[in-house]
Amino acid sequence: MTQGLGRSSVPAGTLIGASAPDRTGIVHLGLGNFHRAHGAVYTAQAMAAAGGDWGIRGFAHSSDRVVAPMRAQDNLYSILQLTEGGTKAGVVDVHRDTGVAAHDPAAVVAAIADPAHRIVSLTVSEVGYTRDPATGRLALDHPEVAADLVAGSTPRTAMGMIARGLELRAASGAPVAVLSCDNLQSNGDVTRAVVEEFLNAAGVNDDVLSFVSSSVSFPNAMVDRIVPKTTAEHSQRVEDLLGVTDRCPVPAEDFSMWVLEDDFAGGRPAWDLAGATFSTELEAYEMVKLRLLNGSHSLIAYLGVLAGAPTIDTAWGLDFVREAVLGGIAEDYLPTFTPPTGFDADGYVSELDARWRNPLIGHATTQVGSDGSVKLLQRIPDAALFHLRRGRIPHRLALCTAAWIACVAPPAGFDPDPLAERIAEPARERLAETVDGAVTVSDHVRRIMTGGFFPAALADQDVFTARVAELLTLITRDGVRTAAADVAAASR
Repeated sequence: MTQGLGRSSVPAGTLIGASAPDRTGIVHLGLGNFHRAHGAVYTAQAMAAAGGDWGIRGFAHSSDRVVAPMRAQDNLYSILQLTEGGTKAGVVDVHRDTGVAAHDPAAVVAAIADPAHRIVSLTVSEVGYTRDPATGRLALDHPEVAADLVAGSTPRTAMGMIARGLELRAASGAPVAVLSCDNLQSNGDVTRAVVEEFLNAAGVNDDVLSFVSSSVSFPNAMVDRIVPKTTAEHSQRVEDLLGVTDRCPVPAEDFSMWVLEDDFAGGRPAWDLAGATFSTELEAYEMVKLRLLNGSHSLIAYLGVLAGAPTIDTAWGLDFVREAVLGGIAEDYLPTFTPPTGFDADGYVSELDARWRNPLIGHATTQVGSDGSVKLLQRIPDAALFHLRRGRIPHRLALCTAAWIACVAPPAGFDPDPLAERIAEPARERLAETVDGAVTVSDHVRRIMTGGFFPAALADQDVFTARVAELLTLITRDGVRTAAADVAAASR
């Protein structure tokens, strides 16, 4: 029987970066695969380059699915790097304590309040910011947010835990940075706004508000690495490569990118020596990621699901998907922002092509398509409005919207591919209620566009709503390929 991974069984020469010291300097919320393959890896490599007390105290949100095996393995785990040319594996050793926030939220609050921790980082997904999708502000009527705001309560939401932790930390005055690593435009600004809205709604004293304003920084950051779900095949491959059994390995592509503002009130690891980029052009880098990669990823996912393609690489291999996505990048996305200085658009698209066609990643289209009601708010409205206000219809953005609706809120009489049922969509029930009683596809789409799922500015654009309805009609009547062909013809 193969020996299990642990501190005494790490194969020689397989450690990625350095092991962290016992002292922890970072609290991280969200122990999913992305954090463990991205921020944790950069931190290990930064400590190898420049040392520092940057061990991570990590909290999963609600499940011990990752925490239990990590604890059994001395908080070690492996990264299985997936390239077109094969695989290789290495071990990460930076987490010094792990827990489940839902099981002990008070521990999260105490960890954030502890002056020894100088960074609070988070990968809680767009949903974790508990914002109203229409306004972008803290959803004060969200049941969990409302419960967190009650004086003396133990917070359950990520934003509540951060806010209450900072409230306690104000007594020491120790500076700290709150670092979002989620796919949100201006994610640091968003996090600051939501945390401050929480503190104001909770009625904290002025000293706390002053502390957060003066001694807590919220740097913006752009993260990029494709990290699929772990399968039994990944686990077996790690065992074959390392000769030990890892119960929680993380598969990841070989590409990794991290661009940050250098605004860390309590100091930071030498992430720049680990390959991260510190830049004053964060907004431009964010646009590259959120639109060219994330927006395109959504389109690949929904078109792929409707075509019965289970993974991104199989969807990307379909000619009509490639044409729609490449056209969307060139015509619907690139004109909407100024790229970073020296940005090579053609080179970046070639890099995306290589990443999306990598068969070893096996990134499920249903995983990429999950949480669309939240994700698409970052990827569709602003870019669409840029064109609509100039008298042009962004056909691929309309196609993405129509394909999302077809997958998660299909009109009566249309049954999408069974894959669509696997898409995790938190607004499914609300979408169904919104379209209940719709007689035509046009009415179906109008109800969604004006039902609070998109900003009012986009909902007011009747020409966009009409185009989405046309494409949804084609999808439901003639199939997704026909809809994509119509877009290609309209764009010529």
